[in-house]
Amino acid sequence: KRLVVISDMHCGHQTGLTHPDYQDTKGKFAEVQKAMWDWYEERISALGTIDICVVNGDAVDGKGERSGGTELLTTDRNKQCDIAKKAIDCIGAKKVCIIYGTPSHVGKEEDWESILADKVKADIVGSHEWIDLEGVIIDFKHKVSSSVIPHGRHTGPSRAALWNLLWNERGLQPKADILIRSHVHYHTFCGTPERLIITTPGLQGWTKYGGRDCEGTIDIGF
Repeated sequence: KRLVVISDMHCGHQTGLTHPDYQDTKGKFAEVQKAMWDWYEERISALGTIDICVVNGDAVDGKGERSGGTELLTTDRNKQCDIAKKAIDCIGAKKVCIIYGTPSHVGKEEDWESILADKVKADIVGSHEWIDLEGVIIDFKHKVSSSVIPHGRHTGPSRAALWNLLWNERGLQPKADILIRSHVHYHTFCGTPERLIITTPGLQGWTKYGGRDCEGTIDIGF
């Protein structure tokens, strides 16, 4: 079985993943939007048949609270969900799993990813989910702590994996073979012979917040 994880699309943001139907036709973000979508569509197409697509949070950008909405392609979150649906439909997966993202993006009073789940007819919707893929247990949650030092980027995911073991000892979580987190927009992998721990790259380009408050490298991909 083939499983694809996408995360942090931030659809509705000027540098979020944007289908051609919603892209700017001119201006400084037009080239970025086109290049990212063309790359995404080409790489997804090359994979062939996908059994499961997991959307691991922050599918839409929301109100753009960190920049007063000044970076939004559209403030209409229904339209943001439509853009995200286009990205998910591009994968053509047999099953779709939606994991809730950060409230400041996907809704503090409502869950806009629930609206997205209805649009794509998702099979699984939740905050923290475990998927049994041919006997391999994969643990999905959106948020994980980040690090301001390069060699500390494995600490947060490793801590999450240890918590999984402690919850499992209480009989309250399945023991994960693979643990996947997102949110930080950079890709890491670490682990032991018993388990693999991953943070996924994002699908959003630069932002004011990233440019002004952050120094670390980011990764684009899935």
